[in-house]
Amino acid sequence: MKNFETRLTRYMDAGFPLLYVDTFEEEKAAETVKKVFRSYGLLEWNIRGFFDHQSHASMTGQSLADTLDLLLSDDSSLRRKVLVLRGAHFFLDDPAVTERLKQIAQKINRGDIEDCSVFIIAPVVKIPVELESYLTILTMDFLTPEEIKGIIKSFISESGLSPLQEDFLDELTMTFKGLSETEINNILALAVADDGEINHQDLSLIFEQKQQMIKKSGILDMVTVNESIDDIGGLENLKKWLQRKAEVFKNITKARSFGVDVPKGVLIAGMPGCGKSLNAKAAAKLFGVPLLRMDMGRLMGKYVGESEGNMRRAIALAEASSPCVLWIDELEKAFAGIGGQGGGAEVTTRLFGNFLTWLQEKDSLAFVVATANNIADLPPELLRKGRFDEIFYVGLPNKEEREKIFSIHIGKRRKQDLSSIDLSTLVSKTEGYSGADIEGVVRDSVEDAFASRKNSLVTDDIVRAINNTHSLSEIMKDSLEKMSKIYKDRKFKNASA
Repeated sequence: MKNFETRLTRYMDAGFPLLYVDTFEEEKAAETVKKVFRSYGLLEWNIRGFFDHQSHASMTGQSLADTLDLLLSDDSSLRRKVLVLRGAHFFLDDPAVTERLKQIAQKINRGDIEDCSVFIIAPVVKIPVELESYLTILTMDFLTPEEIKGIIKSFISESGLSPLQEDFLDELTMTFKGLSETEINNILALAVADDGEINHQDLSLIFEQKQQMIKKSGILDMVTVNESIDDIGGLENLKKWLQRKAEVFKNITKARSFGVDVPKGVLIAGMPGCGKSLNAKAAAKLFGVPLLRMDMGRLMGKYVGESEGNMRRAIALAEASSPCVLWIDELEKAFAGIGGQGGGAEVTTRLFGNFLTWLQEKDSLAFVVATANNIADLPPELLRKGRFDEIFYVGLPNKEEREKIFSIHIGKRRKQDLSSIDLSTLVSKTEGYSGADIEGVVRDSVEDAFASRKNSLVTDDIVRAINNTHSLSEIMKDSLEKMSKIYKDRKFKNASA
């Protein structure tokens, strides 16, 4: 919070006219502004009306446009004042409001109004184009471990509870990371109301609260994971690498003390239908953490700064939900058009910059699994060392991998028939088939055998399905050859042994 207070002072001293505080903790943000600028006169507008905290005057029911009109009529009314606007985001598409805010910003910039800044405090970023050049976006810091620990201790003291053991206090502190002070106090109150104490069982309440954060955001999805590393046929190099990272992830305190860096993430690029998405799910299962999926399409907003605000919120949610796996599917589509001309390309470029900075600097346990079909469309900055721990190339499965994939999918559906099926025949007939192709073949053959009222699945049933299927290498021959050359030329690590 100290960093946030320092930024407020710096921007105010520099004469920035409009400061937009993007936060769900509106009450805390407003209190922080009041604390930092207590030597200034404080004016506040919210849905209930306009209030002058210095003179204690109030105008209940006063609209935002009328309030700004009133303040514009006398420059001295804003001199050495801080104007806090709460709920203003509901009215920022009103020309009467944006024009008046623009006039106030211009007067501050010209020096007509001295020592004044307007703080817009809102849970969403909504910036009209007319205000873009006058406005600066600020975000509140996450609570530090020391601040979280202080909140827990204060709650325990005020509730008359026995102090917690230091190890459990540290664990509780790390689990609360990313939540607000209000959310922490609410969860602690719920824990005490449940059984009169705070114990390890209450950790589940925190995880439930974090799940609620994800669901309410509308930006990230929490994906249910049933797949494990054993459901992946082949890709032994990638699986061994993930298992090594899982060992670090699960013992991060010891790993850090040993000198091991916190795992950042992995980029898995290659052929469609060859297990990239499956690896993202299996990684979450292997690490024993939730899987969050980022949909870049949901980040795009219609207002200036809204997309960047959504990106910051998505990253903040991932940080708050850590330890977790953050899955970004089809990364090349997310950042297509980097460096191009036009509004859409500029927004994408800014989003990419925000994401790249976070990826480079993050030290949280949010492990990124990015998947891409065509890395030729990805900006070269993303592929440099330091962004991801490793970049793997996933190609079409070889003979051994195809046999394993057939075993997995037949075993899932007709385990009792697996021993009687000639896998070598199936493997020889599926050169150039992807893992998804093979799953489709098995699925179709099982369905056909059932519809034909057969008692078992036999090799001929699967061969018939193979003959009725066009493989990925047939459908995308030219594209696959081109992609394969790019991956080999760039010397990406092969996911297969």
